[in-house]
Amino acid sequence: MLPSLLPMDKYRGAVVEDLQLPPAFSLPSHESISRAIQLAYDRDFSQIPVLNSKRRPLGYVDVAALKAKWEAGIAQPSDSVVKYMTKFNRKASEPYTLVTPDTPLADLAEFLRDNLFALVTDYDRKFVLAVATSQDLDNFVSRRGISD
Repeated sequence: MLPSLLPMDKYRGAVVEDLQLPPAFSLPSHESISRAIQLAYDRDFSQIPVLNSKRRPLGYVDVAALKAKWEAGIAQPSDSVVKYMTKFNRKASEPYTLVTPDTPLADLAEFLRDNLFALVTDYDRKFVLAVATSQDLDNFVSRRGISD
C-alpha cells in the first residue's frame, strides 16, 4: 500500500498543489553568482534550481554555501553558477523521483526525508513549476491545524 493511502495519513489526502507554492524561480547555467545571490535574497530562497538552455534542470545552487565561497574569495562575482552548483544524479541506479502538482503530500514527505527539496515539474519533466521543502509541509500542517 502506498504511504499516501494509509489510514493515518496526516496530510488527509492533500497533494502538492494544495501547498500553494509560489512559481519556481530558476537560474540559467550561465548566470553570474553575484546576480544569483542577489536574486535569491530578494526572493528569500535558500536553494535555486539551475537549468540548461532547454530549461531542463541540471542541478541547484545552495545560496548560503555560494555566498560563503564568494566571501572567502574562492568564487568570483562574475563566475557562472554552473561552476558551483550541485549536479543532480542521473544514474539508472538512482531513478528520478517525479514530483508533480498531483503528488500526494505523504509521498512528498517521504522524498524530503532524504532530500533538501523537491522540484515540482510537469508530468513530462520539461518545466520546473515550483520548489517544495519540508518547511512548506510544516507550514501546511500548521495552517490546517493538522496534528499527528
